[in-house]
Amino acid sequence: MEFIPLHFADRLTVINPQGTIGVVTLWSKLDYVIERFRQAGIDLDPATSPIAVFGTLYGNGLREMLRNLLYNPQIEVLLVCGRDRSGSAEDLFNFFHFGLEPVESSHVHYKKLADVIKVSTSRICETNRIIDDLVKPGHFQRSPRIVLLGEPTELTLIQEFFKDYYACLKPVNVLEADRQNIPLPELEVQYFPSNPRAHQIVRETPMEGWKELLYLLTRFGRLVTLKKGERIELQNVKVVIEKPIFESKDILKRHNFDSEKFKLYQKEILRFDFWDSDKPLKGQLTLPLPGDTARRELKKDETYSYGYRLRQHFDIDGLEACAERLKKDSEDRKAYFALWDSREDLKRKEGHPCFVSLFFRKFEERLTLTATFRTHNAIDGWLLNCYGLMAIQDWVANKVNMPAGAITVISHSISIDPRELDRALMIIGKRAFKVRIDPMGYFRITLDGKEILVEHRFEDVTLREYRGKKAVRLQHEIARDVAVSDINHAIYLGRQLAKAEMALKDGREFVQD
Repeated sequence: MEFIPLHFADRLTVINPQGTIGVVTLWSKLDYVIERFRQAGIDLDPATSPIAVFGTLYGNGLREMLRNLLYNPQIEVLLVCGRDRSGSAEDLFNFFHFGLEPVESSHVHYKKLADVIKVSTSRICETNRIIDDLVKPGHFQRSPRIVLLGEPTELTLIQEFFKDYYACLKPVNVLEADRQNIPLPELEVQYFPSNPRAHQIVRETPMEGWKELLYLLTRFGRLVTLKKGERIELQNVKVVIEKPIFESKDILKRHNFDSEKFKLYQKEILRFDFWDSDKPLKGQLTLPLPGDTARRELKKDETYSYGYRLRQHFDIDGLEACAERLKKDSEDRKAYFALWDSREDLKRKEGHPCFVSLFFRKFEERLTLTATFRTHNAIDGWLLNCYGLMAIQDWVANKVNMPAGAITVISHSISIDPRELDRALMIIGKRAFKVRIDPMGYFRITLDGKEILVEHRFEDVTLREYRGKKAVRLQHEIARDVAVSDINHAIYLGRQLAKAEMALKDGREFVQD
């Protein structure tokens, strides 16, 4: 029977299509392992070699390998010879020796085949490897014998295996009818892996920050079930808006926002006694309209407005009090106010504020604001709330005669309704390539004699020098010092270091891109 791969044919090195051994090199390069076999004196002649094929197994090709084996049942031995960085050898061994167990995975789902065959997720027993359940050990008429040789450093191990193999060689009788072609199901990713409590966004404007926030939710958010229904959620998301400015009417309209409504919201979030409009805003309850001079307070059976919580609920005007502290001492760090009333809010059934705290701080001669939200509706609430924070910040900044700086919004629980995913993706649109300046500086790379010289610079000042002959060493030193914060910048730096290392090795001139 001739070896015919169904998957990854371009990544396999076929030796003798009639062979009965498959060599799995794991993370080791194919050319290196093949050369070690040649040095060990193993027959690699395409006409006579017992080896059918060499192939890697990095960990994500197990499903394809199993299907290749089912379609080529003449492979009786899998010789595992290579560096194992991801536990692939154990996954392969345990599949045949211990089998599969059903498992529910919130991360991995498979689409139905032909809309009929349901594909479930399974775990290879005694491992953490999740695969589909279409291929099981029972599908193999004869499970291939798995021989673990480790890394191909000792040629004697390779030689001893083939000496014993030839001594025990028996012809394998397989027919074309024995081939099995089991389709590969399409993976349906529910969310991409990340730490769901560690996402941070830094953008110039509220609109840019909001769109990036929606992207992170659609890519990394986890599905949770609340009393009100399912939500896609992230926790403790931090968004920093460096230049909180009111965007143009056209930009807001393009995303179905009414600039007049935003202005009204900014006006009303500062009020605690009456409303200037008969059109209540989402997330706020209209207060009873007062007479010409009367002041009206919320009744006990009414809910809240943010302005009321900020400026009257606790019998103190929180904004005025914060401003007074900063006027007396611009470096004061007690200009902090909580809107959450633990005494009442932990007991009430409804009407709990989502906006729960704010903190003013002078930083680099500007007034910054950090606001915390208990829960946040990402699509309809976040941007509107951000504009409300801009109004609060401007009010206090004017009181203390200080220009407004950055706004930081921390959302303990931020989510979108899964039924709004299409809308969110439409808002996000096509993500363009964009290079952002890394706030941690930049790097100038040159060759200095027999070393690579890397200068970590900021505003044309060299902060530190790194020297070495190997890119990997410089990579670790720069990462150790946390000298890079932007992913794109880090990838670029890696490319340049590798290029410099090759130029140093070959004695060529190096020019940084």
